[in-house]
Amino acid sequence: MTDFFSLLDEARRPWLDPDSLKKKFLAFSGQAHPDRVHNADKSQKEAAHQRYTELNAAYNCLRDPKDRLRHLLELERGSKPGDLQQIPQGLMDMFTQVSQVCRETDSFLAEKEKINSPLIKLQFFERSHLWIEKLTAIQHMLNQWHETLTSDLKANDALWSSPSNRPQVLERLDGLYRLFGYFNRWSAQIQERIARLSF
Repeated sequence: MTDFFSLLDEARRPWLDPDSLKKKFLAFSGQAHPDRVHNADKSQKEAAHQRYTELNAAYNCLRDPKDRLRHLLELERGSKPGDLQQIPQGLMDMFTQVSQVCRETDSFLAEKEKINSPLIKLQFFERSHLWIEKLTAIQHMLNQWHETLTSDLKANDALWSSPSNRPQVLERLDGLYRLFGYFNRWSAQIQERIARLSF
C-alpha cells in the first residue's frame, strides 16, 4: 500500500493543516505535471503521469478527514477498518431528522415531477424554496456537528505524538472515522436534494 502521507512529505498523523497540505500538493504536482515532460521519451512520460496520478490520489485522500483516518488506520493496523452497520444511539435523533426531511422532500419532488402546467410549476418552484430552507437548516446542524468532530480530531492529534497513547487514540480515531462517514453520507444526501429543488 502506498503511504500517501510519505508521498506528500507529511507526518503520519490524524490532523493535517488543509492550507499546508494544499501548498505541498501544488508544489509536488507542479513538478510532476506531465506537461513538463512533453519532449521526453515514452517511459519518462508514463513515469510522470504515474507520479502525478499518485499525488492527486494522495491529496484527495488526505484532505478529507474520513478518508485520511481510513488511510491512517490501514497503515497503522495493516487492515481496513470494518464498516459499522448500526448507528450509535447518540446519533439516532440526528439520523431520524435527516431521514424524515429527506423522505418528505422526496415526496414533494415526486409530486413536482408529475406537473406539466407552467402555472402550477411556478407554484411548486415557490414551495421548493421552503424545502430548501428546511434542508439548509439540517445542513447547518450537520455542519456544527462536523465542527465538533473536527475539534475531537485535533484533540486526538495532540495525543498522537506519545507512543503510549497510540492504542487508545487509534480506538478513538476508528470511532471518528465512522462518524465522519455518517456526516459525509448525510451531507451528500441533503446537497443532492437541494440541487434537485433548485431546478
